[in-house]
Amino acid sequence: MRCGLVYVCWSLKGGVGTSVVAAGLALQLGGSQPSVLVDLAGEQGPLLGVADGERPGVGEWLAAGPDVDNGALARVEIDVAEECVLVPRGSGPLRGGARAEQLAHELAGRSCAVVVDAGCVRGDEAWLAPLLATAASSWLVTRPCYLALRRLRDCPVRPDGVVLVNEPGRALTRADVEAVAEAPVVLDVRWDPAVARAVDAGLLASRLPRSLRRAVQGAR
Repeated sequence: MRCGLVYVCWSLKGGVGTSVVAAGLALQLGGSQPSVLVDLAGEQGPLLGVADGERPGVGEWLAAGPDVDNGALARVEIDVAEECVLVPRGSGPLRGGARAEQLAHELAGRSCAVVVDAGCVRGDEAWLAPLLATAASSWLVTRPCYLALRRLRDCPVRPDGVVLVNEPGRALTRADVEAVAEAPVVLDVRWDPAVARAVDAGLLASRLPRSLRRAVQGAR
């Protein structure tokens, strides 16, 4: 049963902008309500200019025993912007099982918006299924790229929405992407060099580029 306001952003090919989209979504949501950005890809710390390399995170929590409660996640949160906190990836493998199910239900039970950056997945990860089962939205982040969409044919996970990162010169259209994904495009993100400059300068959290802000404003 789906509940809570949890967005899981994932991709099937690296370099399509999943982490940037997830960060932008969490930051934009944080402008009107508390939001939590959960990093499962290990990219958010460098992306947002946050020193999280030595901090424990989701990896350690999933590997811990039942004596480590849900509150331990809140204790490793890092403030990244007003009303927006980051739960870092930590180190070690991401595990499935009872702890993964507990994580999914803990995130879905929060009284705030939660954005999960799941990164590039195969679709059969043991930790992924519980998150998707409890999330309000499972969004594939992709460019109109033949190679990325080709991988979707064999993926066991199907999205309920697509975040389309549009870039000039592509032959495939929005309709092509929706037909292959069998899901609607819910956010249309225009490729913008200003976003890359903000990331490189470590300013994404403090100066979210207008094009990205506008693109994610329509999130439901």
